[in-house]
Amino acid sequence: EMAEGKDGKHNFQSMMFLEPTEASIDIKALLVKKAKKICSCTPAKVKDLIFSFLPVLEWLPRYKPREYLLGDIMSGVIVGILLVPQSIAYSLLAGQEPIYGLYTSFFASIIYFVFGTSRHISVGIFGVLCLMVGQVVDREVERVGYHMEPRVPSGLRREMAIYVNTTSLAVNQTLCDRSCYAIVVGATVTFVAGVYQVALGFFQVGFVSVYLSDSLLSGFVTGASFTILTSQVKYLLGLDIPRSSGIGSLVTTWINIFKNIHKTNICDLITSFLCLLALVPTKELNEHFKSRLKAPIPIELVVIVAATLASHFGKLKENYGSSIAGHIPTGFLPPHPPKWDLIPSVAIDAVAIAIIGFAITVSLSEMFAKKHGYTVKANQEMYAIGFCNIIPSFFHCFTTSAALAKTLVKESTGCRTQISGVVTALVILLVLLLIAPLFYSLQKCVLGVITIVNLRGALRKFRDLPKMWHLSKVDTVIWLVTMAASALISTEIGLLIGVCFSMLCIIVRTQRPEASLLGQVAETEMYESLSAYKNLRMKPGIVVFRFEAPLYYVNKECFKSTLYKQTGVNPARVKAAKKKAAKRMLKEKRANSDGSPADVSVQLVTEPLVCHTIVIDCCAVQFLDTAGIHTLKEICKDYEEIGIQVLLAKCNASVRGSLHRGEYFKKGEPNVLFHSVHQAVDFALGTHKHNGCSAAKEC
Repeated sequence: EMAEGKDGKHNFQSMMFLEPTEASIDIKALLVKKAKKICSCTPAKVKDLIFSFLPVLEWLPRYKPREYLLGDIMSGVIVGILLVPQSIAYSLLAGQEPIYGLYTSFFASIIYFVFGTSRHISVGIFGVLCLMVGQVVDREVERVGYHMEPRVPSGLRREMAIYVNTTSLAVNQTLCDRSCYAIVVGATVTFVAGVYQVALGFFQVGFVSVYLSDSLLSGFVTGASFTILTSQVKYLLGLDIPRSSGIGSLVTTWINIFKNIHKTNICDLITSFLCLLALVPTKELNEHFKSRLKAPIPIELVVIVAATLASHFGKLKENYGSSIAGHIPTGFLPPHPPKWDLIPSVAIDAVAIAIIGFAITVSLSEMFAKKHGYTVKANQEMYAIGFCNIIPSFFHCFTTSAALAKTLVKESTGCRTQISGVVTALVILLVLLLIAPLFYSLQKCVLGVITIVNLRGALRKFRDLPKMWHLSKVDTVIWLVTMAASALISTEIGLLIGVCFSMLCIIVRTQRPEASLLGQVAETEMYESLSAYKNLRMKPGIVVFRFEAPLYYVNKECFKSTLYKQTGVNPARVKAAKKKAAKRMLKEKRANSDGSPADVSVQLVTEPLVCHTIVIDCCAVQFLDTAGIHTLKEICKDYEEIGIQVLLAKCNASVRGSLHRGEYFKKGEPNVLFHSVHQAVDFALGTHKHNGCSAAKEC
């Protein structure tokens, strides 16, 4: 569009005068429409609702046995074989008897098969969550007076675990020992965490997971891994020391270990060393040759079988006092609700457990879906993992989530659908019904070694620090802070510190954003940063400034100070200098009128301004708040008072609407906002040329 000067002779290119329209919204009609849409009930809508809530009904009828079944069976069997020893080992981490870890893995696999949308992830026990549950369990069992190991024979615990839910603990403390009360606490925490996860899915607030960045989650898992490792050292050494919990538990545990190091059980120490010699090299071989191996070597199962046989025939408990797993019953306990009066005590602990559980599950689901070219529903995944906690909590289970290591094994061994999860559950069921009692003589130190060896992936993150630092220093600092806080303070507080520090980093980065002057790329209409590129041209008298952040109350002062510094023109200083010069000129004039030489013509004037126009490139300004609008209005007014015009270019719709509502433009004046920096520069050149010609005519 061509705009004309006052005399009608001078034309220059300008952009269109844009005035955003305010859409009139009928709130009543909108609410009625929404209500009709929600309350309407058609067969198609009911079908979609059922299929979205139970995804298995959608994909199972389309299952291709010839194409998928072999891979699903193979991956399910292999993951099941790996999961059995890990379920038993991680039970110790959660403060539970081995049988409850098997229950947890069995029910989680079946339930995710029904509700999950990912084809590849393996849902079951996860070390970090087991640690967090174990810390709550230790605190609660100590609160009611259980300081010692179980007193009741293992065969009676099945009945006692139910009895504690229906009667007063004080009356039945002689019947229900530490073990059965521990699973009551673990199941209650799991139930509450599952309710939180389902609520998050129902209200569709899965977006909260975006605040748990990859660097934050990685740092949290690594920090928690140190706590897990520390908690298992006592089993490797055969020490009988209380499990520390709360702030500084890692340091307290190591102090207790060194205080009791002279009580080390030599038999457990030798067994731990031999297991490490077998597990670590074989695990490394599995990773190194994973592309050639059809299935990883099930070294954990081999070690457990060999160690159990050695312990049984060598009578290691009787002869050397080794701590063993003890009786592992077969079959299932009858379902029973959680202990309702415990919920207020564990409700806050369950928040962190729920968030970590669904964040890990959703991130892994999306990662493998992207890799294999299908989509997952984040909210349905929260439903799925929520029900994987709520339903099993009635069957004496503890918290579950997806686990990266087992998911990688599942994917690499031919998994195509969650039928593999059903196969895994059948393998665990076989152990629960027939094989579990055979692990009676298994030493606990073997389970501790298995747990520690599985932490290698998290601890290896230290090797990636140089690369992470090179890519993003901020992410590296977030990782280090979260890792240190999770390890040295506590897992829950460490997670909270990591989230707060991550958000603080975001605020600081928007408070002190990048800002630069722009120059024109030769023979184009593009403008780029003068500090980033060479051979850029600047139009005389025009300064182009870019601010790479939203303009709001936090960084408004930074915006002004950076603009003044980059352009070299501070309106307040220019006005002050003009006033000072005017006073000195007036003083000089009075001195001349009082008899000074008449030929004194020295006049003090301010230095000429470096520019007549400032163009602000707003392409990176996502939004303005009230403070941001006032800042732009103030800057425009201040520069106008010293003869410099301010033009805005490349404003998005949100910014244009904010400027319109904030009355940035005076009434009766067109809203001059430019689509590009080049248009704004041309407008400024034409305006300056026209004003120069008009001034020459007046003279």
